[in-house]
Amino acid sequence: MLYLIGIGLGNEKDISFKGFRIVKKAKTVYLENYTSKMSCSKHDLERFYGREIIDVDRDFVENRIGSVFETAKNEDVAFLVMGDVHSATTHIDLFLRAKKDNVPVKTISGVSILSAVGVTGLSLYNFGRTVSIPFDNKDVKSSYEKFKVNKENGMHTLFLLDLNPKENKFMSINEGLEYLKKNGIEDDELVVGCARIGSDNQVIKYGKVKDIMEFDFGEAPYCLIVPGKLHFKEEEALELWK
Repeated sequence: MLYLIGIGLGNEKDISFKGFRIVKKAKTVYLENYTSKMSCSKHDLERFYGREIIDVDRDFVENRIGSVFETAKNEDVAFLVMGDVHSATTHIDLFLRAKKDNVPVKTISGVSILSAVGVTGLSLYNFGRTVSIPFDNKDVKSSYEKFKVNKENGMHTLFLLDLNPKENKFMSINEGLEYLKKNGIEDDELVVGCARIGSDNQVIKYGKVKDIMEFDFGEAPYCLIVPGKLHFKEEEALELWK
């Protein structure tokens, strides 16, 4: 059986008890290392789980996963995913390929950034389409266009900022805001900058673009929210982060 297990956003203890038990008994344990960054090391995970963990990159998952599939046809294999299994297209694709290859596969959910941003006080029901901002965005208009649609509909927009953990490269909140500014967002627009959401040292800051750009958020990973139409309770919650 191939188990795709979301291990959350914070540290080694964020995995569900169900997922933890599977990791303890699996024949082999893999960790994808390219879709996010946790606030703990692989060593921390290995020590807590009591298991050796094999790091795999995007190339392995997309092109060399066959050996894992073959093992999973006869043994339990745990494949650890930062955040939640169903939040990234690459993991959904992995699930579908396992199904096509007649590999028995199950998923164990974890906390995703898509739900964890609720800590800001913004209602998850009021978020529109999630928008990604890539590193090479000079000629990218689609991300801003998607944001405009959300804004016109009074919806909040969660921006996922590009990252490459293998090269320790993470788009900063400033870089994300620079992209939005060059496409038309104003300095006085109210935004929410977030760093390390779900960890013990998460940082959330609410304010005008020009002020958020001067704030030091510390280490990655980051995300950015531009609120839409606010309910009075959402307004009250955001005041906590000024």
